[in-house]
Amino acid sequence: MSKPTEEEIEIALKMAAQMRDKNIDPFFVAKALLSHNYRIKYLEEIMQAADRYINHGMSEREKTRLTRIIEKAKDAESFTANRERDSFGLE
Repeated sequence: MSKPTEEEIEIALKMAAQMRDKNIDPFFVAKALLSHNYRIKYLEEIMQAADRYINHGMSEREKTRLTRIIEKAKDAESFTANRERDSFGLE
């Protein structure tokens, strides 16, 4: 299966939002798509930061940036799951 184009993603998200707004989502496809789209942006940011950390000398600055991005992703996960998470003061 090929990766969807930006246009295909935009159309799918628009339709998913309409399905959610009209409460027509018996198999939770729209809910899953919207949630995953929200979360994937954070995960892509983590991947870029991890790549930079590993390939640019593993500096303390890059490690701190990576840690903060991971915390943001965990916050987004907790938000979409409607639950609070423990913070370890890394923010």
